[in-house]
Amino acid sequence: MGKVYLVGAGPGEPKLLTLRGKECLEQAEVVLYDYLANPALLAHASDQAERLYIGRRGRGKYPAQEEINRLLIERAREGKTVVRLKGGDPFVFGRGGEEAEALASAGIEFEVVPGVTAAIAAPAYAGIPVTHRTLASTVTFVTGHEDPDKPSTGVEWPRLATSHGTLVFLMGMKNLPSIVANLTAEGRPSTTPAAVIRWGTRATQQTVVGTLADIVEKAEAAKMEPPTVIVVGDVVGLRPHLNWFEQRTLFGKRILMTRAKEQAVELAERLASYGAEPVEAPTIQIVPPVDWAPVDRAIRTMSTYGWVIFTSVNGVDKFMTRLGTNGLDSRALAGKRICCIGPRTAQELEKFGVRADIVPADYQAEGLLAAVGTQDVASARILIPRAEVARELLPDELRARGAQVDVVAVYRTIVPDAKAEGWRQQLIERQIHAVTFTSSSTVRNFIGMLGGVDEARLLLESVAVACIGPITAQTAGEYGLTVSIMPGENTIPALVDAIVRHYGSREQVAAGSR
Repeated sequence: MGKVYLVGAGPGEPKLLTLRGKECLEQAEVVLYDYLANPALLAHASDQAERLYIGRRGRGKYPAQEEINRLLIERAREGKTVVRLKGGDPFVFGRGGEEAEALASAGIEFEVVPGVTAAIAAPAYAGIPVTHRTLASTVTFVTGHEDPDKPSTGVEWPRLATSHGTLVFLMGMKNLPSIVANLTAEGRPSTTPAAVIRWGTRATQQTVVGTLADIVEKAEAAKMEPPTVIVVGDVVGLRPHLNWFEQRTLFGKRILMTRAKEQAVELAERLASYGAEPVEAPTIQIVPPVDWAPVDRAIRTMSTYGWVIFTSVNGVDKFMTRLGTNGLDSRALAGKRICCIGPRTAQELEKFGVRADIVPADYQAEGLLAAVGTQDVASARILIPRAEVARELLPDELRARGAQVDVVAVYRTIVPDAKAEGWRQQLIERQIHAVTFTSSSTVRNFIGMLGGVDEARLLLESVAVACIGPITAQTAGEYGLTVSIMPGENTIPALVDAIVRHYGSREQVAAGSR
């Protein structure tokens, strides 16, 4: 018999998932997720895990609760570890209690993993504390959408209306007019501050603020739709002073990342720290070379090399790992001149206990050649572990200077098996604001995955193109793409800084024109 984990997915921001929730997803063999659970969380599950989308949206077709209960029981009886990933917290208007009841009745072992509820997180990200020492000593969570089959309402409107605390309504967008009407009819002043927050904690968060007298009109004017959190109370007045999230430079921007999935973490984290929503769109996958024999031959003759040049983080990782496979370690590089194309590559090498002798100021082949130019490489034997396909400028120029250069492929980049439909659809719907390219391979594969140059150029008409350096930008230009963002140095931090400057300067210009 398997086990079911009722996991709170949190309010939307992927990093607000609990550590326990992440552990459960990593162990899951089956994941049933709903509309409010951020799909990005599925990245924590293994590629082999079965993924079942079960909707649960306010309108449209979706499985009945009884069908969801049946699926949970069925998969558990197959002996599988099942995660029911639910938006927010399972037991805060999430019908988690009903699912737990069904599992208990069926004799299925289950565990409840609480999540960060949107009732608290959405207001917090909108700059609204639900309690405050001088403004609100109590907070009440209220469903904005009761079971339509109930014979009478379970909401005690007279008590809510006369409460001096904060009221938080979940799933109440369609019923906002009746919520306001009930509160004011029972004595809540029409001047009471109110806010409606849509997709709280996400880059697409939208907040409308007013009073009970005009919040319905303002929400309709802003075309607010579910999912929303409605906050009523004096604490809403703190938003002008505490609105931290929506003030970030990249707030509201969706940025496509074309790096390999396992290498996109740093870029995603830096973009998110400025309020952007990173969208994974891996266009390359790092795989081993077709044949390790050339690498192994070079490793067996390491003593004959005077220089080793690393041109990427991947080159370091794959080569040093292969050293271990051959029964060697970093001591095999003792006494050799070690060059790294940039600081990130050098940092990766330091993880293996090796410090680079040369790191150029210009993080590309030309810069490395300039840095090596002061050294006597004539007759020197140089090893370059790198990607299977790369620019030949570096080895060709070193050979022209009299060096004996061996280039060995320690990895290949291929087009990943992952489908492009998800992020392609976002491009079609004009939901993407910028796309980042970190190598020429990401550009070429991106074009291919979109079906060719014409289609790519059409989909990127209103999208800012950001390239990590001049070589990547040159490749993008060859495909007819207009590059609008490029940093001064070829690093991820510099790329993100350039994106921030790009949007920051545009906002300043827009503000000056108002």
